[in-house]
Amino acid sequence: MRKTIFTLFLLLFVLVLRSQESRLPADLRQHNLTTYNASLFNPAFSVDRNNANSLAYWVRWQWQAIDANPTTQFLNYTRKLNNKSAVGIAFFQQNTGIYFDTGGVVNYAYSFDLNESVKLSVGANVFGFKQSLADDRFTVNPDFPLLQSTPTDDFILQMAPGVSLSVERLTLGFASENLFDYNFTESEVNTEKEDKVYMGLVSYDFPVTLGAAVNAFVRPSMYLRTIPGEANQIGFNALLNTNKYWGQLGYNNFYGYGVGVGGTFFNHVSIGALIEFGADSSVSRESSFELMAAYFFGKPEERHKIVGYISPEENELDQIESQAIAEAITEELKKAEELAQESKSEEKLVKKEEKERRKLEKRAQDSIAKVQKQETLVLRKEEKRLEKEAQNQIKEEEALANAAEKEAQKQKGEELAIAEQEEQEEQKRKLDSIQNAKQQEALELAENTERDKRKAEAEAAKIAQEKARQEKIEGEKAAQEAKLAQKEEVVTPRKGEKYEEVKTEDGLEPGYYLIANVFGTKKYFDAFMADLKRKGLQPKSFVRSKNKFNYVYLNRFDTMGQARQARDGNFDGKFSGNTWIFRVVGK
Repeated sequence: MRKTIFTLFLLLFVLVLRSQESRLPADLRQHNLTTYNASLFNPAFSVDRNNANSLAYWVRWQWQAIDANPTTQFLNYTRKLNNKSAVGIAFFQQNTGIYFDTGGVVNYAYSFDLNESVKLSVGANVFGFKQSLADDRFTVNPDFPLLQSTPTDDFILQMAPGVSLSVERLTLGFASENLFDYNFTESEVNTEKEDKVYMGLVSYDFPVTLGAAVNAFVRPSMYLRTIPGEANQIGFNALLNTNKYWGQLGYNNFYGYGVGVGGTFFNHVSIGALIEFGADSSVSRESSFELMAAYFFGKPEERHKIVGYISPEENELDQIESQAIAEAITEELKKAEELAQESKSEEKLVKKEEKERRKLEKRAQDSIAKVQKQETLVLRKEEKRLEKEAQNQIKEEEALANAAEKEAQKQKGEELAIAEQEEQEEQKRKLDSIQNAKQQEALELAENTERDKRKAEAEAAKIAQEKARQEKIEGEKAAQEAKLAQKEEVVTPRKGEKYEEVKTEDGLEPGYYLIANVFGTKKYFDAFMADLKRKGLQPKSFVRSKNKFNYVYLNRFDTMGQARQARDGNFDGKFSGNTWIFRVVGK
């Protein structure tokens, strides 16, 4: 047994020490949590997916990168206050390879029963942790300026809300890992709006029968997670859960395929493990490992049940109660039927008399209505005849009036047209004479203007040539003086100021370069350049021959003063990240 355990830990250690170029995203990597500690995936799940009252521990060893040993640990105690609410308190450590976070988490969740089959759960995780650099091994090397700034420990408060809607066995969930956060050390918001992590999940529980296993079900799930600076993560997960054991299969397009198993011993102790393999579509082919251990303080029958699950004992009681209710309803129906038969004969006689009376009344009403209808038709015909005759007479009178009016308008129009034509001919003669005189005057003026213009252009061209020659001489002289002054400028770095100076660099002209970031991996270099361009900046880069790293700079300046002013002013407020100055002196 000891040799097996030693071999397992040796295998984990060797796999963990293997390095690769990929870096981890900023999320908590909790996508495989399905039973205990599910509240870390969605805070609302502590009501129905964490087996409260319990103490659970989860640890994940991630594939390695050159900068650190990425791991996540989570020790959580969950307690149910009543059937609708639960609380939890936890300790966690998170190492992304760049930052090392250590702190605590407080969880609270509450559920609302909207009706018998619909339940809405809301919850929140409040993180308070200290954040520091995960690896400072390169800070002493002046040729690797990526981590040259003095490391600081920041205290960050972060809130992660979540909501879950259950409709019978269907569950829809939505949560955010860092919707609200604040860095008390820097006195500013810790992450920008575009750096928020959001998660959406849909799952369905299928009850199954597996021998003597109680409360067994299969839960397929699908989730979508947005990661800042990375492509969206899409994942699938299938969980088989019983009161004695569980197993799960999963896939994440970033991390790969995962398979895990676990069991419950003595009705209180649960132990499980999971291994995740990289796939062709994932960022790494290396494996990751997860271990889980939990202790359940309550009674075994107090463990949560899936929605819609009914135990055999509960089912038998429901059948007995339903049978008693059915018998009582049957007895009442028999009594009502007997009373109805007694009164049926009396009702038939009354209905027959009422029917005869209504027939007589209807016949009388029909006769009266028929006479009234005939009289109305005669009156309407006479009224229509008189109305038609009046309308025809009015139309004849209107036609005669219109004809007379049209004849008068026609005669008047002809007279106006003749007068207008004579007036237009007279105006045309006047305009022609005026236009001829103006054309002659314009030709003479154009000839004089063209002659003066050619003379002025010749003089201006001569003056411009002389001015350009003088400016060229002065520009060459100023450039030589500026280049000589820049080369001879002696820079004394200020205290705490990040500055590096080289004599020459391939492809770079002498000057001061405001560096925004340095990358050894092309994937993250491309993502950073795309993010700056999306924000409206025009970054440039060069590959340094000494270390083959990609240096991203915002602009080049002629003097150290200009470079410092741009750095201290956050590049005119356009870039909020840390920058430093790289100088090329020149030969």
